[in-house]
Amino acid sequence: MPDSLHVLRRTRLYMDTVVDIQAVHDDSLSLQEAELHIQQAFEMFRQVELACSRFDADSELSIACRCIQQPVPLSPYLFEPLRFAIQLAEATEGLFDPCIGSTLIKQGFDRHYLTGERMAADSVNTSATYRDLILDEADRTLYIHQPLLVDLGAAAKGFAIDLAARQLQNLHGFLVNAGGDLYAGGRDHRDQPWAAGIQHPEIADELIHLCLLEDEALCTSGSYERRSRNIPGNHHIIRPDTMRSPQDLVSISLKAPYAMMADAFSTAAFLYGPDKGAAWIEAMGLTALFVTGQLDIINIGGF
Repeated sequence: MPDSLHVLRRTRLYMDTVVDIQAVHDDSLSLQEAELHIQQAFEMFRQVELACSRFDADSELSIACRCIQQPVPLSPYLFEPLRFAIQLAEATEGLFDPCIGSTLIKQGFDRHYLTGERMAADSVNTSATYRDLILDEADRTLYIHQPLLVDLGAAAKGFAIDLAARQLQNLHGFLVNAGGDLYAGGRDHRDQPWAAGIQHPEIADELIHLCLLEDEALCTSGSYERRSRNIPGNHHIIRPDTMRSPQDLVSISLKAPYAMMADAFSTAAFLYGPDKGAAWIEAMGLTALFVTGQLDIINIGGF
C-alpha cells in the first residue's frame, strides 16, 4: 500500500443525473493536478450531453434528426455511442432500438430535466427503426431515411462514464458514479477494491446488494424510477414490437469491462426477459444480478 493516499471528491449535474467523481492520489500528484483530472472528466460528460441529448433542440443529435435524406457529419461524441447502439440493435434483431425516442415522448418521457420544457413528436414516425439510420464509417456521417427521433439513453451515459474514466486513468484509483451507473478504476483510499451498492427497488436509501469492483463497470437498468405518465404499468424500458414494458423483472445490474457495454447490455437483457436475458448475458461471458418483481435475487454467470 502506498505511504499516503488522498481522496478528492466532486459532484456535478449532467445528463439528468448527479455525477459523483472520487479521485484517489498519492503524494506524487498535487491537489491541483488531481483537481484538473476531475475537471477534465466532467468535461467529457458535458461534451456527450451537448452531442447526444434528445431534449435539447440545439444538440448535435437533435440537429442531425432534422436533416432527413442527407448525410450529416458527426463528432466522435455522437458517432461512437450511435454506432454502438445500432450494432446492438442488429445483434438483438431490433429488440433494442435507438429509434424508440418518439415512442418515449408519446408515453410521457418528454420533459427536459433542467428547463422542464416538454417535447413534441407529432412530426416523427413511431414505426421508424434503426434500419432507417445509415452510418458511413469512412466519412463518419449519418443518413436518415424518414423523420424519427433517436434516444441514446441506454448508451450515451455509459459512454460519458468511459470517457471520464480515461481522464482519470493515471490516478491510483477513481470512481465515476453517474446515478448508480459507474466505473471503478484501480483501488480506493484504503488500497482495497471499490465497494459498490445496488439500490433496493422499493426502499429508498437502502441497498439490495453490495459488490466489489476493480477496473470494471457496473450499470443498472430498472423499472422503478421512471414510470410512464400516459400508459399505466409502463416504464422507460419499452419493447418496440409491443410498445409495452417488460414486467417480469424490476432491475438488472450488469458488470462489464466498460460502462457503455454495461449500460446498453443491461437494457437489452431487461427487454429479453429473465430466461433469454440470462442466457444472452452468459453467452457474452458477462455477469449480472437480476431482481424479480417478488424481490428475489438471481445471480447470473457467478455475479
